[in-house]
Amino acid sequence: MKHQEVITALHNVAKPHRVVDLQRFYKTAPGEYGHGDVFLGILVPVTRTVAAQFSTLSLKEISKLLKSPFHEARLCALVIITNRFKKSKEEKERVELFDFYLDQVRKGNVNNWDLVDVSAPAFGEHLVGKKEALPLLKKLAKSDKLWERRVSIVLTFGLIRHHDLMPTVIISAIHLKDKEDLIHKASGWMLREMGKKNLIHLRGFLKEHAHEMPRTMLRYSIEKLPEKERQKWLKFKG
Repeated sequence: MKHQEVITALHNVAKPHRVVDLQRFYKTAPGEYGHGDVFLGILVPVTRTVAAQFSTLSLKEISKLLKSPFHEARLCALVIITNRFKKSKEEKERVELFDFYLDQVRKGNVNNWDLVDVSAPAFGEHLVGKKEALPLLKKLAKSDKLWERRVSIVLTFGLIRHHDLMPTVIISAIHLKDKEDLIHKASGWMLREMGKKNLIHLRGFLKEHAHEMPRTMLRYSIEKLPEKERQKWLKFKG
């Protein structure tokens, strides 16, 4: 099974008339975060269907797929390895998949918000109980590469699921000064998820940082709170 077979399968289900809308949605114009990304015109559920057909694709071939200029090909590759990671019961295989994923992040092949969000929440579960988790997240959070920084916070979703909440607090605090709205959105999203597990932690973070939080981060983080409380925190921001 070769990566080119996946590319062919994706071409077979592509809808070229959707390309323009996808390019606009994923901000591919000059100066935007997705500048230069190329689309075939495939909706995510269809890409997932193709990924299911190639679930046994080797990591060598998946690495080739992740180098594709086509956005949907990279998404398909990430769906394959993420599903494999979720299903795996063997620690050795999970370590191999996590290391492979992190390598792809560092190579710049996980390079749009949807590619991060479809993969990082699952791979974050590998960090549960690992002493290297926080140093790794901090390193990613301080990267000069946008997508590494987004991975740093979205990986904490896997920790949140296991009630390990402090990494979300720490990484969100690092991102307070980030200039990218995509980082503000992701941090607010993770803070909101943290609040579902423990409102005390969320309110503690808000009490300390609401005045300096980027407005997008603040709004995302308080989205599930009662209206009266949301207005209170928004007043802290001024």
